[in-house]
Amino acid sequence: MNEEPEATKNVTDWFKVWFDSPYYHLLYQHRDEQEAERFISNLLAHLKPKWDSRILDLACGAGRHSMFLANKGFDVTGVDLSTRSIRQAKLAEMDNLHFYQHDIRNYFRINYFDYVFNFFTSFGYFDNESDNVKTLRAANWGLKEGGIIVIDFFNIHTVLQNLVAEESKVVGGVTFHIQRSVFNDRIVKEISIVDGGEKGTFTEAVQALELEDFQNYFAKTGFVLEQTFGDYKLNPYDPEHSDRLIMIARKHAG
Repeated sequence: MNEEPEATKNVTDWFKVWFDSPYYHLLYQHRDEQEAERFISNLLAHLKPKWDSRILDLACGAGRHSMFLANKGFDVTGVDLSTRSIRQAKLAEMDNLHFYQHDIRNYFRINYFDYVFNFFTSFGYFDNESDNVKTLRAANWGLKEGGIIVIDFFNIHTVLQNLVAEESKVVGGVTFHIQRSVFNDRIVKEISIVDGGEKGTFTEAVQALELEDFQNYFAKTGFVLEQTFGDYKLNPYDPEHSDRLIMIARKHAG
């Protein structure tokens, strides 16, 4: 990597800096593509979307989930705030796959999509809960009546049980030192980077949201929670033991 690290100025704007950094993509390059594809296959088998369904991948990152969905034949749109991620994702665009740089707190299209997918804990980044409500309200506007939103979030209970306070790793010649803590009802990672002679610090801070929080958000934004699952095999959600909190909610009439 030959770009100078840009330090996060405060927790409020951490995602604007970190997700647009080359170090973010380097640190998480190990993500399991096969696991992601198996999850989507399980989800599609459960949801049984029509062949002509329109899908919005909300906070799509570099588009790995979007690409797999498009290869299944669906009309897929991916949106993300990160210019770097969208630039990379656009290399894979085709007739039924398009990407746009977009803030998920703002509506994208109205009454257009059959499904909205929000994967891999891509929620709860903002400084206040009103932005969570704003995000879900925008997603609701984008869905057709009766449309479905799927949110894949970490299970805060198991995260807290298994929190690793400190670790270091070397990826691509860059040293990452990661410290994890709970602060202001957020799971916070302070990520220190040494890249040759350059040093920098980035932050991740995700709200420690529980199922009850999402139920409250859904009630405020026109969704009805229909099902919950606890892992990518779609086993039942168990607050004490599940790895994930996967929620399926439907846009209700009115």
